[in-house]
Amino acid sequence: MDLNTLNIVSAAKGLREKKFSSVELTKACLNQIEKRDKDINAFITVCQESALKEAEEIDKKFNAGEDLPKLAGIPCAIKDNFNTKGIKTTCASKILENFVPTYNATSIQKLKEQGMVLLGKTNLDEYTCGASCEHSYFGPTKNPYDLERVSGGSSGGSAAGVASNMCLYALGTDTGGSIRQPASFCNVIGLKVTYGRVSRFGVTSFASSFDTIGPLTKTVEDAAIVLQAIAGKDSLDATTPGKEVPDYRSFLDKNIKGLKIGVPKEYFGEGINSEIAEMIQKALKDLEKEGAILKEISLPMTKYGIALYYIIAPTELSANLGRFDGLRYGRKGEEQAKDLIDQYCISRGEGFGDEIKRRIMIGTYVSSSGYYDAYYKKAQKVRTLFIKDFNKAFENVDVICGPVSPIPPWKFGENDNNPLAEYLADLMTIPASCAGITGISVPCGKDSKGLPVGLQILAPQFEEGRLFQTGRAYERIVVRDSPA
Repeated sequence: MDLNTLNIVSAAKGLREKKFSSVELTKACLNQIEKRDKDINAFITVCQESALKEAEEIDKKFNAGEDLPKLAGIPCAIKDNFNTKGIKTTCASKILENFVPTYNATSIQKLKEQGMVLLGKTNLDEYTCGASCEHSYFGPTKNPYDLERVSGGSSGGSAAGVASNMCLYALGTDTGGSIRQPASFCNVIGLKVTYGRVSRFGVTSFASSFDTIGPLTKTVEDAAIVLQAIAGKDSLDATTPGKEVPDYRSFLDKNIKGLKIGVPKEYFGEGINSEIAEMIQKALKDLEKEGAILKEISLPMTKYGIALYYIIAPTELSANLGRFDGLRYGRKGEEQAKDLIDQYCISRGEGFGDEIKRRIMIGTYVSSSGYYDAYYKKAQKVRTLFIKDFNKAFENVDVICGPVSPIPPWKFGENDNNPLAEYLADLMTIPASCAGITGISVPCGKDSKGLPVGLQILAPQFEEGRLFQTGRAYERIVVRDSPA
């Protein structure tokens, strides 16, 4: 077996039993990057030299008999909107193509303390705005299962990197579905945590009241291990509560007999691909055979999710991107400016892509005088109804299950002239983001074209353990493969 095909658990066991070294494991991943990434384009930056040095240091500690954390010596990749000290952080944008941070994001620092081996930074939709990974200054990331199709977004590089065995796990961000949807499209596990469960400090913000950080992995157990390492309160992020971080692996072996699964009727209505609907229904029947109890529920606010999200999120994006003016951060425009305002226009005109400009304009319009109360403030009130929707549902069920995406991965360029079609791909992931609850995408097979489909499992705030319990139970039923 090629070492790069291992998951975290099996790699950690092999390292401790001296079957191979971290350097050998890291070289196997770097060789796979060299072999596959020219076709997939999952990475923006590859850190070959520093990765091997980090692996060497871990091997010395193993050889000295040190008791190291589970993630020590395990090669991973990080989405390129996490600050990494001394390593470029571009957010897949021209304006930041040469930006090198002077400090690490909290989640990166925590992984470094665990003995992380950083292979490199992965591709994304510029500033995480997109559902396809087509909106990157560095070119699109292709789906490992069909190179003519999208990998999903915005964490497409991270998902494709894990799926094609270029890394053993990766970190991504999920604002409206940006971990779950590419995980579904690329046949890997993708975890969206409860809002505030993982510190966002040092990660470039898209929509501050939605953004979350989580892992993309090969197994549910691997996701539990990574979350264990990065979760918890951070004095640098006021949105992280002092809520206890449980032992997430303790949930993995719990059976699901008697577990109540809510099945929202709105997730199987108009707009969903019939083949995907059938596959999800089969997955639910499989869980029922394991002892779970299926209950039809209603989440009536679902149909308003896209409209709500594309009022609030672009408004917050517009405010967050105000700092990227070519003076404080990023590159100055190449044209000669007449004055300061002209300099801003030149820098941002040259530095931002079309999708970012579109969202900034929407957000600036919504937050402008006379429109703030009519749109943004009203949307925040409607958001409360999403929270009530889920709270009511969770009074009667333990978890909620449905599709991740209503459609399979589409071909490149298919939605170039119709951005709304791409926005609709997040129809079933956005509601959970609006409510700040947790969710996971677990592979549930491939359709008749060989394209992966993901089962979405949702749980109340800070109940990630229920996701691991349910996801692991389903994982035992389904055999996951890797692309060639």
